[in-house]
Amino acid sequence: MKFSRSIIALFFLLAGLPALAASSSAALPHVHVQLISPDTQLHPGSNNAGLYFKLEPGWHVYWKNPGDAGEPPHIKWTLPQGITTGPIQFPIPKRLPLGPLMDFGYEDEVLFPIKLNVAEQAATGPAVLHAKIDWLVCRGSCIPEKTELELDRSIAQASSGSASVEPDQGIWARLANKLPASPPANLRIGFAPTPTGFRLTINTGHKENEASFFPASPDILSNPAPQTVTPTANGLTLDLKKDESLAANPKELTGLLQLSGGRAYELIALAGTPKAPKAVPIETSTSASANPYSPANTASPVVESPTPAQPAPGPGLLQAAGLAFLGGLILNLMPCVFPVLFIKGLSLVQSGGEERHKLRTHGFVYAAGILVSFWILVALLLGLRSAGSHLGWGFQFQSPIFLSLMAALLFFLGLSLAGQFEIGLTLTSAGGSLAQKQGYTGSFFTGVLAVIVATPCTAPFMGVALGYALAQSALVTFAVFTALALGLAAPYVALTLQPAWTSILPRPGAWMEVLKQAVSIPIFGTVIWLAWVVASAYGSTMLAALLVIFLLLAIAGWFLGRWPAQRWATIIASLIVVAVIVLASIAPGQLVTKAAQSAPSTAANGWQPWSAEAVIHYQSQGRPVFVDFTASWCLSCQVNERVAFGTPEVQKAFADNNVVLLRADWTRYDDSITQALNSFGRSGVPTYALYVPGEKSPRLLPEVLTPGIVNGALAQLPHSASQSAFKK
Repeated sequence: MKFSRSIIALFFLLAGLPALAASSSAALPHVHVQLISPDTQLHPGSNNAGLYFKLEPGWHVYWKNPGDAGEPPHIKWTLPQGITTGPIQFPIPKRLPLGPLMDFGYEDEVLFPIKLNVAEQAATGPAVLHAKIDWLVCRGSCIPEKTELELDRSIAQASSGSASVEPDQGIWARLANKLPASPPANLRIGFAPTPTGFRLTINTGHKENEASFFPASPDILSNPAPQTVTPTANGLTLDLKKDESLAANPKELTGLLQLSGGRAYELIALAGTPKAPKAVPIETSTSASANPYSPANTASPVVESPTPAQPAPGPGLLQAAGLAFLGGLILNLMPCVFPVLFIKGLSLVQSGGEERHKLRTHGFVYAAGILVSFWILVALLLGLRSAGSHLGWGFQFQSPIFLSLMAALLFFLGLSLAGQFEIGLTLTSAGGSLAQKQGYTGSFFTGVLAVIVATPCTAPFMGVALGYALAQSALVTFAVFTALALGLAAPYVALTLQPAWTSILPRPGAWMEVLKQAVSIPIFGTVIWLAWVVASAYGSTMLAALLVIFLLLAIAGWFLGRWPAQRWATIIASLIVVAVIVLASIAPGQLVTKAAQSAPSTAANGWQPWSAEAVIHYQSQGRPVFVDFTASWCLSCQVNERVAFGTPEVQKAFADNNVVLLRADWTRYDDSITQALNSFGRSGVPTYALYVPGEKSPRLLPEVLTPGIVNGALAQLPHSASQSAFKK
């Protein structure tokens, strides 16, 4: 058992995460964010403040209309009585090309000014302004980030002076003047429809050579399309291409007009001949700006993707717990779990004459191993989630170290079952060379092993329940996963609690040794599967290292089997096992090549690698998009791909409907895939999303697929969408 305990002990890490006191600034990946106010004191009336971002080169945040993808920053304030805030004010943005798309946003550094309004009757003295802030920071891929900041200022009388705060004053002086202005009195503007879009006619009283227009609303203009400038004697004309989804021409165009020399105006242009533009209404002041990422909202954003699917209402706690318990029962029949349960069954047969209270104790200890393992995994998930990480169920299978150690453990167990040597984990020698304490330890760690190998089989049967649990409070999450653990432990515990049921098991005999050796076959099959996962995700070099690990374990097993009672042989085997643990821990960092670190290729049989940008691109063409969220360590994913997607009738249905096939490979951790899964209310794979033209949210298919289910979903596609796609 000491070999198994040493290996399993490396699989779990539970780190305490101390709470950090809020400050006025925070350094997060790729961005420094800060609340500023240039004055040390706030006075009755309007006061200046702002949200400042300093970005790494190449990264950007977004304007209020982010363009083809993205999300602007949001703030939710907690303010002292007598203080309110105005809305975030957005500086003049830049056009940010991203492949075939166009975003609107800011690079390098940007200040979003905010007005702080202090009432006359506000109490003087220290004041703490607390803000919850969230944003997307992007460069090809996007990272949703959030933080909580506090601005400490004092409220003073209106007549008192105020000193400046450095460096806040420097930031304000450098960047606060980047806001668009109100249109000048001599500006005239109008627009007229053209066959492909709109022609803006802009008169300023003299010839203009440069202009660009940023629409305030999405789905009006084609953002990536060039904007053609034609100078005139009194200004210019600007030709804009309309969005392909625009059904009717608008009567007004609202947005930001930028001219040469840094001139920029927010305005509303009316259809017809040029006339004075309308002013853009000032947003209503508020003390708490809307925050789409807050817990009150049901859908998390999909990074750089179309509007995320609104997850169906989650099950209630009792329903989720019931589904989890049922899923735990079903897990016992999975090929990755059943061999472990069979080992426990052998122990019952062998110990048929043992006292019943000892059998019951073994059952409870086995259940304790399952419960503790689930609690550790869930605590780790919740801890990382509170620190801002986004992990899904089965996250440990995205680690090459875990995969190597898991394969080594199962290979070592398989050698023992096949008869090369005996270790306590087989539990077939209970009452012999093992002490009772070692027997109970074996039961506990058999429960641990059951949880480890069951993880990738869990999500297909309980995707909704797991997604619900991981999105709830810590108490609810623990309750649901406790029900899952109890379901997994229930069959063996039931056998130990009901002695009459154990009487139907056959008597001990030579057949036990034969069956024990036969069980090594699915164990070795699991090892082959894990080796395939390592090779496909991390390359042939890592596979070679794993094969070396197997060779070392075979040598260690030979020493234990050839000289079972010799202390020196045990020491040599122990040293070899320690070398295996060290090799499995350091090999990934040394041997995973840069080529293997890139995303595994999924282009096969018409499938293309998934990206949120690809979804947007093909949707803009009016084509249906089918996304397969999968992983090589997910057995049910592989079954679905062969049973449901590999049939000629399903492939023909995909082709007949001109469906774009995208595969999101989650074998290794990918934050954008994790965020997409979270937006669907799912925590793991498999997940299947069908994006239908004209619908903002994708349709989600069941986790277990048949050809009939896929064909049925495709048959419900709008006929007009398929026809328009073919015409393209």
